[in-house]
Amino acid sequence: MTSGKVGVIRFLGTNCDADVKKWLEGQSFRTEYLWYEDRFDIKDYEMVVLPGGFSHGDYLRCGALAARTAVMKSVKEFADSGKPVLGICNGFQILCEARLLPGALLKNKNLKFKDEWVTLKVKNEKTPFSRQLKSEQSIKLPIAHGEGCFYADTDDLKALQDFDQIWLSYEKNPNGSLSDIAGIVNRQGNVCGLMPHPERALATWMGSSDGALFL
Repeated sequence: MTSGKVGVIRFLGTNCDADVKKWLEGQSFRTEYLWYEDRFDIKDYEMVVLPGGFSHGDYLRCGALAARTAVMKSVKEFADSGKPVLGICNGFQILCEARLLPGALLKNKNLKFKDEWVTLKVKNEKTPFSRQLKSEQSIKLPIAHGEGCFYADTDDLKALQDFDQIWLSYEKNPNGSLSDIAGIVNRQGNVCGLMPHPERALATWMGSSDGALFL
């Protein structure tokens, strides 16, 4: 992926925006915050990232209110144009609520918040965020979520499998996600969502440097 300007979207309750901005700028991307109340010109950005957090206090459902904000209309136009969109943790939840990705993120099976490191398997190396990843490669990233259990109905789950839309899977399932799913990609291949946090795994002293492989 070539370096260029990236929009980092901020909602009320977003709390990983600064970490994501630092992660992107460490890979020579120019970044700009985008506010949830505002539309943006899709021609001005090369990529859009929805960081983690607790958008709008997770009222109704995680990501439900954020998915209905003005900025998401521009995100949909951006995604429809074929440009890359990444949702991390709450960002993944928002993309599902906005129907830019199939399925939903439900409460963890044990109903407890999970904050730990997990090992993942790369299942799709063809996404815009997999350029340095290889199929079946094991990577280590942290998770921090209370509603990370991926669910899809039978038809959507079969489509995810049939069209190679499962991006990442857990080696040891921490939350009850169907088919051990940790991340998926849309049918067109440009919208990606994952529950683990690559921006929190950039150096060995952090626990892993595998997050650097995503850009």
